[in-house]
Amino acid sequence: MALRINDEAPNFSAETTHGRIDFHEWLGDGWAVLFSHPKDFTPVCTTELGYLAGLEAEFAKRNCKIIGLSVDPVTDHAAWSKDIEETQGHRVGYPMIGDSDLAVAKLYDMLPADEAGSSDGRTAAANATVRSVFIIGPDKKIKLTITYPMTTGRNFDEVLRVLDSMQLTAKHKVATPVNWKHGDDVIIVPSVSNEEAEKMFPNGWKTVKPYLRTVKQPV
Repeated sequence: MALRINDEAPNFSAETTHGRIDFHEWLGDGWAVLFSHPKDFTPVCTTELGYLAGLEAEFAKRNCKIIGLSVDPVTDHAAWSKDIEETQGHRVGYPMIGDSDLAVAKLYDMLPADEAGSSDGRTAAANATVRSVFIIGPDKKIKLTITYPMTTGRNFDEVLRVLDSMQLTAKHKVATPVNWKHGDDVIIVPSVSNEEAEKMFPNGWKTVKPYLRTVKQPV
């Protein structure tokens, strides 16, 4: 069955570049980004891993861990990490899951459950669908999924922006409009009446339409 937003992130045990982990235990009570790759030593993924390594401190400020996955053994990940640091200028400090038996890729519906074999002999093209990003909340529920084609590098600044939005809207009864960035005005959700809004936002708001009310971002 396909995974959807608000489904529980499936738990698993796996070898990583930081040792064996139980995924839910590793998640703890914070946020996490799980992002996957079809194969080690691939060009687009090399740039992605390096860029995200450079952003790791920004995610940490938001109580968000990062973990990668690639359909290859952990020993290959260690060698690939050296290339990533050399070519991208950032050392990969977050763990990388070894998924040579395809178990996690299948569990997260990135490959068919009846897919046979292991990573041995498989090409990146055979694993093309293993290019997803999952954001997982403190409740261990999936909050976002995005799947990219192999030829398009992921925009992790956008993932960080979405994380900011989700953390804000988890605390306040607001939504974020198109192209919102931290500090921009937000939208009061329709379920909040004007009477309730007066208590929440005593400095007032702008009514564009009865269903579209904008207000300064809550602190």
